[in-house]
Amino acid sequence: MLNSTTSSISMPPSVNEREWFKKEIKNLLKQKNAILLAHYYQESDIQELADYVGDSLGLSQKAAETNADIIVFAGVHFMAETAKILNPSKKVLLPDLEASCSLAESCLAEDFEVFKKNYPNHVVVSYINCSADIKALSDIICTSANAEQVINSIPQDKSILFIPDKNLGRYLIKKTGREMVLWDGVCHVHQAFDKQKIEAIMSHYPDALFLAHPESDEPILQMATFVGSTSAMINYVKKSNAERFIIATEAGILHQMQKEVPEKKLIPAPAFENNTCACSECNFMKMNTLEKLYNCLATESPEIILDESLQQKALIPINRMLALSVL
Repeated sequence: MLNSTTSSISMPPSVNEREWFKKEIKNLLKQKNAILLAHYYQESDIQELADYVGDSLGLSQKAAETNADIIVFAGVHFMAETAKILNPSKKVLLPDLEASCSLAESCLAEDFEVFKKNYPNHVVVSYINCSADIKALSDIICTSANAEQVINSIPQDKSILFIPDKNLGRYLIKKTGREMVLWDGVCHVHQAFDKQKIEAIMSHYPDALFLAHPESDEPILQMATFVGSTSAMINYVKKSNAERFIIATEAGILHQMQKEVPEKKLIPAPAFENNTCACSECNFMKMNTLEKLYNCLATESPEIILDESLQQKALIPINRMLALSVL
């Protein structure tokens, strides 16, 4: 259940809008004892305002440990739900309730309940990119950063049902050697990378290393020097002696990555021709704006509200994941 009541706040027209919003957002965060958590895929100004910027695992860990009264999540809907599940007594806000996820939308609870009945003895491992309803039907959650660790924690005599990302699932089958039943879901961002265009860029920059996210399709992963989560990509670039990198994930990561390695050249991997950008961008992630973030804080709405019993059920597999993961 979602509280979507929100009102538009007018601002003085005589000042620079973006600077005004940034200043007021900082003031409101302090006044309301609120914490702003932002995913790497958010626009750069929002990342700069955030108390913490990270991937799904890091954001979950920060949400679990915060003492703030209000959590503002600059990300997508399933991330804000996760924060609420981990902090049921706190107010969790999301600037735009329509900021969804193609993976989460590909796996609805009513459909999965029917599918799950065909595999009654399987351990259900759900990628964190899913709804609270799906988490409540799962045995353990994983992120791209800890998925291999989660799979390896499951006894060898247990069969596994992995949802909803089939690309990540295939990658994990190869990495762990475990057989898994996969749900037929994909991330529209990582599915959009164009193999031929990437090959052309690699020919233009023969010394560049190619980094890909495991949500990408198999032909893209086969080309990669390194495959890893957003945080793993950043760490790899920091530690590598190479000077150029072609990055195949959502373009928002380039902001934090470039801050870490200002002396290195980062090249966004191209997506299909019908994409409006040279790189791949998540339209859901980019729905959050400074204005929406300000309105969200000022009105303390939209708020994420979940049924208590659903929260309790969904918390169990999330906690199992967090118990395996250390910051």
